[in-house]
Amino acid sequence: MDTLHPENDRLPSPPLISDRVLINGVITPLTLTADGELQWTESALRKSTTEKEILSFAVEGNKVKLKTLVERRGSICCGGSGGDYARKDFVFEPLYDESRKLWCDKLRQRLDSLVGRPKRLLVFVNPFGGKKTARKIFLEEVKPLFDDAHVQLDVQETKYQLHAKEMVRSIDLSKYDGIVCVSGDGVLVEVVNGLLERADWRTALKLPIGMVPAGSGNGMIKSLLDPVGLSCSAASATVSIIRGHRRSLDVATISQGTTKFFSVLMLAWGLVADIDIESEKFRWMGSARFDVYGLQRIICLRQYNGRILFVPAPGFESNGQPASYNVDKESSVSDKTLGYQGPDTNLEDLEWREIKGPFVSVWLHNVPWGAENTLAAPNAKFSDGFLDLIVMKDCPKLALLSLMTKLSDGTHVQSPYVSYLKVKAFVLEPGARIDEEDKEGIIDSDGEVLARGRRSYKCDEKALMSYGKLQITVDQDEMR
Repeated sequence: MDTLHPENDRLPSPPLISDRVLINGVITPLTLTADGELQWTESALRKSTTEKEILSFAVEGNKVKLKTLVERRGSICCGGSGGDYARKDFVFEPLYDESRKLWCDKLRQRLDSLVGRPKRLLVFVNPFGGKKTARKIFLEEVKPLFDDAHVQLDVQETKYQLHAKEMVRSIDLSKYDGIVCVSGDGVLVEVVNGLLERADWRTALKLPIGMVPAGSGNGMIKSLLDPVGLSCSAASATVSIIRGHRRSLDVATISQGTTKFFSVLMLAWGLVADIDIESEKFRWMGSARFDVYGLQRIICLRQYNGRILFVPAPGFESNGQPASYNVDKESSVSDKTLGYQGPDTNLEDLEWREIKGPFVSVWLHNVPWGAENTLAAPNAKFSDGFLDLIVMKDCPKLALLSLMTKLSDGTHVQSPYVSYLKVKAFVLEPGARIDEEDKEGIIDSDGEVLARGRRSYKCDEKALMSYGKLQITVDQDEMR
């Protein structure tokens, strides 16, 4: 049976222009409404809207060509084959010159009135991430859509690690309507940290940041597109950027003394961090590297001594044991220090809890998806002011293998071997492996190594922080 929808009761939008035109050689009434719908009749009523489907238009002789997007309803589309949309041109021919001029004026007026559509973007393309296909994805799938939408692009290929961070820290941002990262999550994190280190960070944070998946993990863009029913594809991401869709996002400040790192995705220590970082040797495999190396790490399972402290969100106060926390006085900064310094929170006055090790894994998440196939924190929200904490202290190997298969739908958090809660602040005190006390672990945030312990993977390489106590606080709605 039919159901009624409230929108069906709305009064019809008045026409901006309505006239008879030629469509496929047939004289047909065509109407552009005030809310952006194009309406015409051709065997059945068809509609297209400027706000969602029309990218731009051009006059070719006596004809007007609209560059449009058509949703691929009911089709199965791979990430590299157009995603949720297909490009299609709609052509009509006004019957006289004045009509054509009026149509162009009204179409331009409507497109210019759409709030949030960018006109000029700074685009970072990371040619080294994932399967090293970002350049190809940009040229074949991303740039054509931006060109059709008449969006000007300043394109910069990243040449080395932290290149994007260095650029956004010093570049004139006033000429851009946003920044786009054609990459995995790594370049996004660089851009965020660069913006937050600027003297004008409050103004810089108003600049939207867009993501186009072209890396191994792609957790952030998956978290953005999945809730609205879009596939994690370059086309779907690009269309969302063109439409000016935005979401606010919390920022987590990771501190150790006066050293800070700003995280938007996750922090891991133990099993997840080991898989994320040590699997880099299999980067050529793309996202499959996590599954292959994850199996190896479970077979040779490690446990780490240590302690975590946290301030639970309302409703999670029963987790852990009561504890006190003395803030490291070295973490204070001078009033002359440039850039964002994290939330102004008196941590000593909060109700702290603790969980002591040993641990198999400690995982903090700011968004639901850690990768395209990993729903790490199914209850995570973009801007609730909390981080989702997933803790595993002990787990038989067979049960752990079963848990790994449940990461794709988030049901791993229902396991009795997993503690899943929300926290406002967090402290990690990492220790050594329980079976080899001369070996320590890796602390990983947003796919980047924060700290390498003794005899850990590539332990001789320099890291931002030492393998010791670090503190994490979260600021609500800091990014857009």
